[in-house]
Amino acid sequence: MHLNTSLPNKKAMWIDCGIHAREWISPAFCLFFVHYSLSFYNVNTEMTRILDNMDFYVLPVMNPDGYKYTWTNRRMWRKNRSPQKGTSCIGVDLNRNFDANWCTTGASSNPCDETYCGSFPESEPESQAVANFLRSHKESIQIYLSIHSYSQMLIIPYSCSMDEAENHSELYEMVKTAADEIRRYYRNTYTYGAGAQIIYLAPGGSDDWAYNLGIKYSFTFELQDRGRYGFLLPPSHIQGACNEALLAVKTIVLKVMEKPQASMGSRQAGPAA
Repeated sequence: MHLNTSLPNKKAMWIDCGIHAREWISPAFCLFFVHYSLSFYNVNTEMTRILDNMDFYVLPVMNPDGYKYTWTNRRMWRKNRSPQKGTSCIGVDLNRNFDANWCTTGASSNPCDETYCGSFPESEPESQAVANFLRSHKESIQIYLSIHSYSQMLIIPYSCSMDEAENHSELYEMVKTAADEIRRYYRNTYTYGAGAQIIYLAPGGSDDWAYNLGIKYSFTFELQDRGRYGFLLPPSHIQGACNEALLAVKTIVLKVMEKPQASMGSRQAGPAA
């Protein structure tokens, strides 16, 4: 979506969903976000200001072959569906396939494992396509966001190492504010912080790679829930999960818009309409 693109030096945000095939709430959010943005432009004050000042690149399903497979064959499939030489095992974990401490602790070199990192960084057409696009638009893309599930977390770099990001404090304050807003409006709790510190080491992730590329506002959201349903989140929870993620997106984008390199200032985000 591109609104008011005539603004000079207009920045952009990238959102991808469905990198892991079984995380169905993720593509649902990307479609929800596009629908909400188009429906509430010139209706919701914060969303109008955001869209007037920032372009959005939205990839609803980064792993289409794997996603389709979860609908037709194996609901809990995680990887893509690429054949691997020398083995009958199928697929690469696309979120271990980026060049960020690639295939170190937290990823597997075994093609049969769920966290298989691939034969080399960006070995997969999906990760390569995303990386090429981000490389070619890195001057304008200011925010990177990857949507996952589940566990209700707002994650900042790094996940690929125990190192702290250069602007760790700034990113941490953003996700803390977003989590506070979710708790305030929806009475739901989200954990927040650097991935390696609050979950586990996960090298080769798209968010860390994007951060190292120069996109200094890089995030991963883990949506509902905290384990009762897990990947099998019922349809009745879609609206609530998407409202929470939308509020977090709006909160973070408005914070980024306050920065000198953004088009203009902002104010606090409100709840989703």
